Order: sequence, then structure tokens, then C-alpha cells
Amino acid sequence: MTCIKTGKWGKSMIPLLGLILGLIIGILIPYNIPKEYSNYAAVAILAALDSVFGGLAASMNNNFKIKVFLSGFFGNSLLAALLAYIGDRLGISLHLAAIFAFGNRIFLNFGLIRRKLIEKNSENS
Repeated sequence: MTCIKTGKWGKSMIPLLGLILGLIIGILIPYNIPKEYSNYAAVAILAALDSVFGGLAASMNNNFKIKVFLSGFFGNSLLAALLAYIGDRLGISLHLAAIFAFGNRIFLNFGLIRRKLIEKNSENS
């Protein structure tokens, strides 16, 4: 808890705390998404996860900015759902392109986070 007060971890913990809070809310308040909206919700959730992993990676590089994180979180989610909707109206599976793009970015950010943690642990050992 001391780290949060000093400001060392304060901003960098926001994406992780948001993810944990969202998971807890999702578990405690079950909500069924209608099948018609499942593609939109899936793409929006994937975009949000991409922003969370990007925020964690940025915070580990001391480059986290809350405005960039929040605008990416909501902007990417809305844009991804909108593209999936437009794709459905045109008869094109645009949600698959979004899933590929966001999935790729999540794995890239996870790789950055993993390498940073390994480097940090190597320095401490």
C-alpha cells in the first residue's frame, strides 16, 4: 500500500485495478448478452482488453498517460463494435478482422510485459 501513496505505482495500477474490478463485477452481477449482439460485445471486450494490456505495458515503461488510456479504452471499444455492426449490415465479417488485430496487439503487449517482468526479476536476483 505504501507504493500507491508515494506515487511510484499509483497511475500504473489503474489498468490492473480496472481489470480486476471489471472481473469482480462481471462475476457477481451475471448478465447474458443476447446472441444478436454477441459479435459486437466480443469485439468491444477484446478492444478493451487490448487497452488494458497496452496500459500495463506503458506503465512498465514509465510512459502511462491516463487520458491516452481512457480515450483508447472507450474509443477502441466503440469503434470496434461500430465496425462489426457496419460489417454485419454489409454482409462482411469485419469482426474477424478486429479480432485478429486486437488479438495480435494483446499478445504483443503481453510479450512486452513478460519481458519487462523477467528483466526486473533478473536485476533483483
